[in-house]
Amino acid sequence: MDSLETKILNREAVIVRLAEMNLQEEPIERTELETLKQTFYKLRIAEVEAAKKEFEENGGNPEEFVPEKDPYEERFKEIMSAIKEKRSALKAEEEQEKQENLEKKQAIIERMKELAENPDEANKAYNEFKQLQADWKEIKNIPAANINELWKSYQLYSEKFYDLIKLNNEFREYDFKKNLDLKLHLCEAAEKLAEEEDVISAFHQLQKLHQEYRETGPVAKEQREEVWNRFKAASSVVNRRHQQHFEEIKEKEQRNLDEKTVICEIVEAMEYDKMTTFQHWHDKTEEILALQAKWKTIGYAPQKLNTKIFERFRAACDEFFKKKTEYFKTLKSGMNENLEKKRALCEQAEALKDSTDWKATSEILSKLQKDWKKIGPVSKKYSEPIWKRFVSACDYFFDQKAKATSSQKSVEHANLEKKKAIIAQLEEINKDEVPDSETSIRNLMKEWNSIGHVPFKDKDKIYKQYRSVVDELFDKLNLSASEKKLNSFKTSISGKENNLYREREKLVRAYDNMKAEIKTYENNLGFLTSASKKGNNLVSEMNRKVEKLKADLELISKKIAVIDESIKEE
Repeated sequence: MDSLETKILNREAVIVRLAEMNLQEEPIERTELETLKQTFYKLRIAEVEAAKKEFEENGGNPEEFVPEKDPYEERFKEIMSAIKEKRSALKAEEEQEKQENLEKKQAIIERMKELAENPDEANKAYNEFKQLQADWKEIKNIPAANINELWKSYQLYSEKFYDLIKLNNEFREYDFKKNLDLKLHLCEAAEKLAEEEDVISAFHQLQKLHQEYRETGPVAKEQREEVWNRFKAASSVVNRRHQQHFEEIKEKEQRNLDEKTVICEIVEAMEYDKMTTFQHWHDKTEEILALQAKWKTIGYAPQKLNTKIFERFRAACDEFFKKKTEYFKTLKSGMNENLEKKRALCEQAEALKDSTDWKATSEILSKLQKDWKKIGPVSKKYSEPIWKRFVSACDYFFDQKAKATSSQKSVEHANLEKKKAIIAQLEEINKDEVPDSETSIRNLMKEWNSIGHVPFKDKDKIYKQYRSVVDELFDKLNLSASEKKLNSFKTSISGKENNLYREREKLVRAYDNMKAEIKTYENNLGFLTSASKKGNNLVSEMNRKVEKLKADLELISKKIAVIDESIKEE
């Protein structure tokens, strides 16, 4: 089959070969006919796919592709129809001939029966019996359903006749020996067929050997069973190989059917309602094309289901491309609107590209980029230019920001060195116990607060070193916890000039809330009695809370004063 497909390079050659087969007198081989039919449609599909590819490469929409009318298909169908009619007529003739041959062989058997059942006339009828055997050999095909039964009758009456015939021993032994040689030769030929590579050919050759075996006369009675068992054993080997061959083909065809059924189910299970973007449809189209390519690599399914499964697959694919066409028709109407939205984003990005408010503008441009992704596709004609316009504006801003922040980093590194120098001075004070150290410490803390930002990665580490040495110095100076908190607060608000007002408002609200809480506690204390131990404990606990709240209130008041002083200095 593969060699024939290799020779047939175009559909015109297929039609020429079909025309030749239609004119030949001998029976048309079904295998070659089926191969030519499959080759014709494979070549047609290949031509359509090539035309579609060329159509797409020239800028055509795949959904709008319509293949040209096939100039060969009508002629192909005419010849196939003629071949079908011819094969049907030949088959009818063969059946008629088989029936006639059956009647002729039945008549021969009837005459053989008469001769075999008349012992007195057996010797005289020997020549007639040999002629009946010769006539039997000349008659060929009969209906398959009658072969075994008819051969058994022929064998029965042949053996019966020879058993009864009153020939002299020499003549009879000579006849038996000649038949034995022929049958042994047939046994050897049947045994060699076990080595034949072509299983189909071996099976057909075996049928011819069986025909010859039936037509060969009997052997000596004591050898009949042995010879027949040998021939039958050789036949069993060939028949078993033939049966296994077709079982393997059947099993392979079933596997092919299962694979093709799975592919059909995959295509039929497409969730069209979830395919809402161009990318979804693109990905699924690639998947369908891959499944179609896979389909072509799978062999035939069982003959009764091969056409049916292909029609199922084609219907599922047609449904997919129909839905895709409908989607893109709907999508096209919204592409102009998407283009206008993207143009608006381009204008916004272009208006911001020269901004030096790095943080705020970065956030806005990042949001514009997210908004861009949410907008659907635009026409292929505008897709690349509009994207380049948008990304150019964004890139320009971020390039300028990168240049600016590189100079800022050098400033931050300088600030880091300054703060390291202050820590070194504080450590020196802590080590040498410098006179009037409190004034020196506070001046250094003030200087620390005046220094700007350091690199982000060093911020926590440098501040930890600073707090550690300051806390140790304050412990030596016996500073109160309240003063420590106040000093820590002074340090924490450094570099937060833009947030001072917000911090002050927060403290004022805390101050008012705390005052109200103290007043509530004091009112509650007026209603309590310390007559009982339990009551006395509650009063003491509430008094401790009031004292703590008052200390915290004083600290908040000092913090507000620190903020006011900082705002005044600015």
